[in-house]
Amino acid sequence: MTEKISFDTDMLKLMGLFDKITHAKLKDCFFDREKLVFLVEPGELGKALGKNKENVPKIEKLLNRKIKIVEFSPTRLGFIKNYITPLKIEGISEEGDIVTIVGSDTKTKGLLIGIKAQNLRNLEKIVGKYYTVQEIKVV
Repeated sequence: MTEKISFDTDMLKLMGLFDKITHAKLKDCFFDREKLVFLVEPGELGKALGKNKENVPKIEKLLNRKIKIVEFSPTRLGFIKNYITPLKIEGISEEGDIVTIVGSDTKTKGLLIGIKAQNLRNLEKIVGKYYTVQEIKVV
């Protein structure tokens, strides 16, 4: 189920810095383990990345941490595809609140699932912030 999004002062500062550098419309900002994820509005990814993707290393250097920029999608499957990029998948489908991702090879499947399925459960938690999702499976 979707939840109300709130930010603390530090997160607002990070969002302000991102906005100042990229001028992209930001939808959300959160930590995904060690990475800081900036979720931009649909159509804003190019602006957020900058010419030759120069904004990513610039922001990473200023914040001294790895970042990920993801484009939001109005559909659940589109959002999941955008979030797991650059991993290559063969397909993605949904049946009710269960999403199934078809991995292209065993390495991709392993990266999607993670040790003790921690990557998959983490993805479910993130997708659950914006969409209703019961489970995400990788086959």
